Amino acid sequence: MAKKKLVISTGAGMSAESGINTFRDAGGLWENYRVEDVASADGFRRNPALIHEFYNARRRELLKARPNAGHLGLVKLEKDFDVYVITQNVDNLHEKAGSSNVLHLHGELMKVRALDNETKVWELKPDMIETTLETVIDGHRVRPHIVFFQEAVPNIEPAIELVKQADVFVVIGTSLNVYPAAGLLHYVRPGVPVYYIDPNPASVPGGVTVLPMKASEGVEELARILAKA
Repeated sequence: MAKKKLVISTGAGMSAESGINTFRDAGGLWENYRVEDVASADGFRRNPALIHEFYNARRRELLKARPNAGHLGLVKLEKDFDVYVITQNVDNLHEKAGSSNVLHLHGELMKVRALDNETKVWELKPDMIETTLETVIDGHRVRPHIVFFQEAVPNIEPAIELVKQADVFVVIGTSLNVYPAAGLLHYVRPGVPVYYIDPNPASVPGGVTVLPMKASEGVEELARILAKA
């Protein structure tokens, strides 16, 4: 018997328990930097060195981070479900935990790509980000493999297709106010169960089961619910 397709959309709250700083929360990264300077296409054109420095600092933080129980819990669900993770996060903690199918909406922190050829993408090794800003690789000037503000989200269409196929849809650790990711909820087929895990949940449409918990606790509760379904 084919496994049911479990599609999970994750945001910053998924990685918060791993010590990854969020941008929007009190004390988050936006309080120390102007978004226009470090996360926009215009900002990169104005001052690429600042953006390389900013993202290398984020990479050094990520090297110290470990997947939390929420990440590991999603991997365990692969035993009984065909699990696909759509994440707004640019960290690689889902992959470190062992998730088999991860789609990054906003890019990947540990990668850079060539400015003159977007198909040329490199994964940065730890020693590369400790010793240099790595603005040039193999003769190519590079930029973070991140979707900046003012840029399209190229993986939104594949994400929509996954959501349309979901037998169960789950949202974890996102405000549901960040578009286009928040709009994925609208593509769930009628009758498909939807769960929303967040300690401070936003308002949601009727029919959504809200679990007002942090990711690790919420994923554990989700597993119990799905086991009974």
